[in-house]
Amino acid sequence: MNYRHAFHAGNFADVLKHVVLALCFEHLKAKPKPFRYIDTHSGIGQYDLTSDEARRSPEFEDGITRVLAADKPDDVAAILKPFLHAVAASNPGEALTAYPGSPQVAESLLRDTDRIQLCELHPADAKTLDQRYAKDRRVKVEARDGYKALSAIVPPVEKRGLVLIDPPFEHRDEMAFMAEAAMNGINRWPTGTFIFWRPLKDLWAQERFDVGLTEWLIAEKQIEPEKILRADLWVRELETEGKLAGAGVVVVNPPYTLEDNLVTLLPWLCEVLKQDDGAGWRVDGGIAEDSLLVDEF
Repeated sequence: MNYRHAFHAGNFADVLKHVVLALCFEHLKAKPKPFRYIDTHSGIGQYDLTSDEARRSPEFEDGITRVLAADKPDDVAAILKPFLHAVAASNPGEALTAYPGSPQVAESLLRDTDRIQLCELHPADAKTLDQRYAKDRRVKVEARDGYKALSAIVPPVEKRGLVLIDPPFEHRDEMAFMAEAAMNGINRWPTGTFIFWRPLKDLWAQERFDVGLTEWLIAEKQIEPEKILRADLWVRELETEGKLAGAGVVVVNPPYTLEDNLVTLLPWLCEVLKQDDGAGWRVDGGIAEDSLLVDEF
């Protein structure tokens, strides 16, 4: 699976990932002490929805465009508020012309005292990222492998914050690489919040990652099951071939409010973003080896 992000910016997977990220930021901001955001696969920070890449595959039209146009109940609107603030900050005009990647979501939501550390291995993307944030003293950009960097940069001096691991899944063993990074990072910073994005493509590999990480956290790190949360969304029947139909996150040390917020949000989000009757969602804490998606697939 090759997931060069310029072709997919603003799709359903981005919406879910960035809603979760924004909610985690808001929880961390509830306390005055500064925190650090670490992004291991940062991309270019923000994506031009008028570009040839975006127009060639306008997945944002079935993602963020639908969310912006939909009627929102009060409870849903409250949950979406920080994420939609980030989207609005990237679009000062009336038209939707840009979509904020994870670095830009952070840039628009974090305080002056918080810090942002971005890793990007792709040379051209790293240069673009560095130029974008050159004048923001809160942001440090490193042109390096985020997996390898992680063990060197956690825990941060602030002792508070979160890590997003959102690789492009260009390698067949990406789940294994992410699992190794997860164990290395959490070993060094067991109190940090970690968000792991993964596609629902190779469901067996995805389930092995989810359940294996959970079992390791409980057995080796003595982390309570309620401190592990999974949230997935699929907009049509899951298939191994063709365009991505489902994706989601595993969150270690999530905010205590995150599960309830996602249980409220995801039924609405699924209805707004669904592309056929095979669409669905799940939110579960203390991930059990029920393998529901694998059995159905």
